[in-house]
Amino acid sequence: MKFYWIILSLLIASFHTWANEKSSPLSNEGCISCHTNQAKQWNKSDHAKAMAIATKETILGDFNNKTVEHYGQKATFGIKDDIYQVSISYDNNTQILPIKYTFGHYPLQQYLVETQPGSLQVIPFAWDSRLKENGGQRWFHNYSHEEIRPEDRLHWRQPLQNWNGMCADCHSDGLKRNYDNENNHFNSEFDNINVGCLSCHGDMSAHEKSAKLEKPTKSRNVYNDVTSNKHPTGQWLRTVGKNTASWQGEKRDNTFMDSCFACHSLRSSLTDGIKPNVPFLDQFTPQLLSAPNYYPDGQIKEEVYVYGSFLQSKMFAAGVNCLDCHDKHTMKLKIEGNGLCLQCHSADVFNVKSHHQHEDNSAGAQCVNCHMPESRFMGVDDRRDHSFKIPRPDLSEALDTPNACIKCHDNQSNKWAADKLIQWHGQPKPLLTSKEYLVALNAGHAITLEQHLAIIADEQLAIISRATALEMLAYTTPSISADKLAAYLTHQENLLRLSATKASVLLTPEERVKYVSPLLNDKLKSIRIEAARSLTSSNISQENQPMFTRAFNELLTSNEVNSWRGEGRVNQGLLAMETNDAVLAEKKFKETIKIEPYFDAGYINLAGLYRSQQRPMLVQSVLTQGLKKAPLSGELNYEFGLHFVRQKELTKAISYFQKAVNLTPSNARYAYTLVLAMDGLGETKQALSKLKLLIVNYQNKAELIELGLYLSQKLSSRSDYQWFSQF
Repeated sequence: MKFYWIILSLLIASFHTWANEKSSPLSNEGCISCHTNQAKQWNKSDHAKAMAIATKETILGDFNNKTVEHYGQKATFGIKDDIYQVSISYDNNTQILPIKYTFGHYPLQQYLVETQPGSLQVIPFAWDSRLKENGGQRWFHNYSHEEIRPEDRLHWRQPLQNWNGMCADCHSDGLKRNYDNENNHFNSEFDNINVGCLSCHGDMSAHEKSAKLEKPTKSRNVYNDVTSNKHPTGQWLRTVGKNTASWQGEKRDNTFMDSCFACHSLRSSLTDGIKPNVPFLDQFTPQLLSAPNYYPDGQIKEEVYVYGSFLQSKMFAAGVNCLDCHDKHTMKLKIEGNGLCLQCHSADVFNVKSHHQHEDNSAGAQCVNCHMPESRFMGVDDRRDHSFKIPRPDLSEALDTPNACIKCHDNQSNKWAADKLIQWHGQPKPLLTSKEYLVALNAGHAITLEQHLAIIADEQLAIISRATALEMLAYTTPSISADKLAAYLTHQENLLRLSATKASVLLTPEERVKYVSPLLNDKLKSIRIEAARSLTSSNISQENQPMFTRAFNELLTSNEVNSWRGEGRVNQGLLAMETNDAVLAEKKFKETIKIEPYFDAGYINLAGLYRSQQRPMLVQSVLTQGLKKAPLSGELNYEFGLHFVRQKELTKAISYFQKAVNLTPSNARYAYTLVLAMDGLGETKQALSKLKLLIVNYQNKAELIELGLYLSQKLSSRSDYQWFSQF
């Protein structure tokens, strides 16, 4: 009996010390041993609890044989032989898995299991760690309002719920994914299981060694602190007659925020792992402010974190940085309540009822509730928009965007809120003309090229807003002259240079080589990679060939780093097609289907390759296979419809176009093609009636209006022509 317990204790110890730790990891222990106060503060942070080995000390959830169900999926959380585990089932399939790690701690805690060697997945049920009186202390499903079937990309066993690829680099120090592209296998490892000193300060082992040789002093604070030594002498002061402070002193160096943005942003990785003190754009390509991630006015819509919203703000433009509001070790707010804002904003002007129009100390009197409204993600996690916008219910009425007034007064209308604001503060300032164009562009409305260029040129707009519009040129115009783009390809603002490089696909091949080739040697990897992508099929001069080879290899690496998910493999295939390597392209598209069978882009691109090779039977076979796996894909149905158009089978095509319209009612292209196909079948009158029903659903109606006018003329219907002319 004694021998049995020795064996069991060894097994338990082995399990509890099991980790993806590097064989020779960098350690935070040296930092902590000297900088005890900073360590105490850090220990209060969310960073300190980002991830942990699953033990009774770290697990917050109820594992007392607690069962929870969601749309037929059932999970029972229990403990066996001191090991936390989950029995999870769907339909008739049940699997018992040990909990390897906890993930986060508040307002929810998630749990990681190993579904295959080296690959950790986030189980779909999380623990709501809020107080019971706030609705917490319960299990809930990550997608509480919908059923996520096993054949869904968002199912917990699919790559999009994989710790190694989706989450790991921001929850542990020194994470390396170590993804094996050929075998679709991870061997991920980290220096430290959670987010500690290394993630912000980097490798301080040389300092640790030298510090041990120094004579001890009462206070040692000489380490290369990314958050302190880069702070110049100066302070925020309100000068005479000013209601808001401005920075007085040496120019601030806020580049340290690139280390914050590395995780607090929606971005694509260019390298394996994150290096502190390396420029953000040297490691990532950020997602900018386009739909569907943002509302047309720039407010956050999807889970985009902070980067995109904060870069829109006047505070960012004025030089405010993360540490003006957040403590650098606890990361908590320096001051609770309005006091935080009143560090820089006059209390006599802003913290009075004449400004906020609510009772003192009420929710409506809190600055953040009007200027940083919350959005809920992951079921229970409320996050604030960091663009610090002024509520504009008048714009919400026109754009169908949210605003703080109606979020709180949910029983009132936008007009009611707009009238109240006019009553209190007078008519709102009119938007800049360029901002009106930007909002229209983001909403999907048609604007002229001149209007589009006016957005990009207006220096009164935030750089990230201008960069977004610049990037979108590639989708709104078929070509552009070099003189319109050249200034941005050499611009000192990195985001503008990056977006201009993406838009350079609109240039002629000769202009592209001339203007983009210098960017192959840009200081930032994201720009070099986009330059290589733009020039992949170009005739590069012998002089620039070494630069191109270097940048192209960086492009290959970035695709390789992301090849654990469908998008990465598709990008590999598309790059192979551009270099005329059809064999490799076919291989990568097939791999996409294998690792992500419910990702429609794999089937669409493989079918496109076969179509270019004049192999219609294979096209139909691939699209059929795709629709079996992803029947709710509007794009797959649309592509199948186009296939039947090419085969001159319009009747079959129309049924697929109709499915595409039903599945994706926001895509005007599907509606346009459906109506055009009906006309092609001789059903012009029915096509016109269908168009009149559909057109009201779309914001950008320009092409649909043109089609309606054409069909009206074709039928000699003056009344229908006038009807379409009214738009």
